[in-house]
Amino acid sequence: MPADDVIVGLDIGTTKIAAVVAEITEDERPKIVGLGIHPADGLKKGMVANLEQAVESVIRAVQDAELMAGVKVEKVFAGISGSHIRGISSRGIISLAKSSKEIGQADVDKVIEAAKAVALPLDREIIHAIPQEFSVDDQSGIKDPMGMSGTRLEADVYIITGSVTSAQNIHKSLQRAGLEVLDLVLQPLASSYALLTPEEEESGVVLIELGGGITDMALFYDGSLRYTATIGLGGRNITNDIAIGLKTSVDKAEELKRNYGCALNGLVDSDETISVPGLGSKEPKEISRAVLSAIIEPRVEEIFNLVLKEMRKSDHAELVTSGIVLTGGGALLEGTQELAEQVFDLPVRVGSPDGVIGIEDVVSNPMHATGVGLILYGLSHPQGRRNEKNRGKFRKVYRKIKNLFGEYS
Repeated sequence: MPADDVIVGLDIGTTKIAAVVAEITEDERPKIVGLGIHPADGLKKGMVANLEQAVESVIRAVQDAELMAGVKVEKVFAGISGSHIRGISSRGIISLAKSSKEIGQADVDKVIEAAKAVALPLDREIIHAIPQEFSVDDQSGIKDPMGMSGTRLEADVYIITGSVTSAQNIHKSLQRAGLEVLDLVLQPLASSYALLTPEEEESGVVLIELGGGITDMALFYDGSLRYTATIGLGGRNITNDIAIGLKTSVDKAEELKRNYGCALNGLVDSDETISVPGLGSKEPKEISRAVLSAIIEPRVEEIFNLVLKEMRKSDHAELVTSGIVLTGGGALLEGTQELAEQVFDLPVRVGSPDGVIGIEDVVSNPMHATGVGLILYGLSHPQGRRNEKNRGKFRKVYRKIKNLFGEYS
């Protein structure tokens, strides 16, 4: 398989690095053909803490993906996340040339650049500038001004910024691993390509990605990203709570969480018991599964309440009618969906990657939503450009592909 016929998404998380390789078929369908996963050594909450360890982790994950896919990975779309991410709203305004009969792509690019001309601290850089809507003279609420006529063009743009050093360290890690970074993509934005339907984004939806070290949230309304935030808590915090509460090792606590954990105590049979390995030479002990759930539920509820607090900072929180979409490894924990419904008082579903074919373990697993989303993002941004002007066009293609899959399923 030629390297030019593949797109690679590199999910850089707190607990794992996942490289997902997709072959682009003749009809532009992404087919997942390779997956490599390695513990995220050298990373802390999505940011590089030890460069050499991070490089080695990336190399190992990519090598495993290369072996499975039978292709040499040279270029990647990489995810970026962390508490350093910030989002701000901005407006750009330009005058249109009198000699111009119609608004063209150059005008759209120019007004977005005008919106990006915001005062930023020296330690921050723009990762994305996402147009939300345009105005031509006195007509507002325009999604695509191309071909229209007027004397003044305005754009409301959501600008996502990140720490310069965090972005540079990710770039440096990937470059030392022999990879070219086509684009750094905000992880919940990437995941939205794999999880959300155009209808959900229009009517209002919140994507919550429950990761190992952090929880990302992104609010979409009227077809565009409107607000994003990061909560500094994740699955690892739940595991640590279990280890402390049950006096067992972190590794055993992780096993207990995955095999017997439940985020809503009311769903657990009080008569069910589980065995908890002791520390060192201590004997295992039998406890009620409800005890484990009683440790997990408060932490998950805390995470959801912090997300709800962030949601309410957005002007669009009351307009979310499609509800909540949960993803990430934490979404696999039993009871998480039911607890989220109680906290948010909205419909909640667990989202698995959509719009791709191939390896079932990737296509159907919420853990790989970011990796798959990066591939779909790359498919709609073939030049690795940092703007969203192709998103609408891609969504139309995406919908056609999705409907086609439905016909043959």
